[in-house]
Amino acid sequence: MFTGLVAATGEVESLERTGDGARLRIRTELAGELEPGGSVAVNGVCLTAVDPDGDGFSADVMAETLRRSSLGPLARGDEVNLELPLRAGDRLGGHIVQGHVDATGTVQAVHEDGLARLVRIGAAPEVLRYVVEKGSIAVDGVSLTVSAVDGDWFEVSLIPETLERTTLGSAARGRSVNLEVDVLAKYVEKLHG
Repeated sequence: MFTGLVAATGEVESLERTGDGARLRIRTELAGELEPGGSVAVNGVCLTAVDPDGDGFSADVMAETLRRSSLGPLARGDEVNLELPLRAGDRLGGHIVQGHVDATGTVQAVHEDGLARLVRIGAAPEVLRYVVEKGSIAVDGVSLTVSAVDGDWFEVSLIPETLERTTLGSAARGRSVNLEVDVLAKYVEKLHG
């Protein structure tokens, strides 16, 4: 389980595709905190660390994850958001994030709003049914508050800290992003459905 509070960014060193998936290699300062078999969220996707060393780690990415997330198009040199799992006793500063991407969305617009930056993201109805104004959503693994929602999009407002510490600072129109809705909304729907 994660909180959506990005600990660091990393750089993709390689993404080697096979017929069954891919092997991703990421260079990061967090590598020293990873153990073989440990979980790490990469742009909001929970992966298992393989061969961590002082400079980075590898992870196997199955075909389902490549289809459902924005990890498939990654290339050497791309920057990714990274988060280590929540430990018992840690503060839950964001919201409960599982690292199970529901779908991808597309950045439709970006504009400045005082010290913040508004990012409008287009999403499918299957995702938007769980998105509410002032509710939580994870975008590329970053826990954010929804500032507006409409029929085929939602907006988030990014503060300078988020812009500086995550890859969302470089989000531009047309970019594909991973989306994970608040799991509590899905449970409520199932219980009342």
